[in-house]
Amino acid sequence: VQLQASGGGLVQTGGSLRLSCAASGRIFTNYFMGWFRQALGKEREFVASIGWSDGSTDYADSVKGRFTISRDNAKNTVTLQMNSLKPEDTAVYYCAARWGPRTRHYYDHHYWGQGTQVTVSS
Repeated sequence: VQLQASGGGLVQTGGSLRLSCAASGRIFTNYFMGWFRQALGKEREFVASIGWSDGSTDYADSVKGRFTISRDNAKNTVTLQMNSLKPEDTAVYYCAARWGPRTRHYYDHHYWGQGTQVTVSS
């Protein structure tokens, strides 16, 4: 599975951005697709995930109510809609995929896309 992330950019506080992750290759029903982010000097952290088969979602507390993850099985894409952005959301965002049980640990994910920079100015 290869993942290609896109959609990052520069936005002011309170603005919105939409990230997309295009997957090539076979996505099996037991896959989970997720977004992680890594701010400068910090560890990579979980943002959101979605079950490929049932669409169940999980969010980090820091983004709950502001970010929405969704998937399009026909197009093999996962989208992260980010609203009410804050300066602390500034980071490189990565899409990832894993098979098996859902987990928030980045080191348990099997496939990664390249990062896309999101910068929120105050």
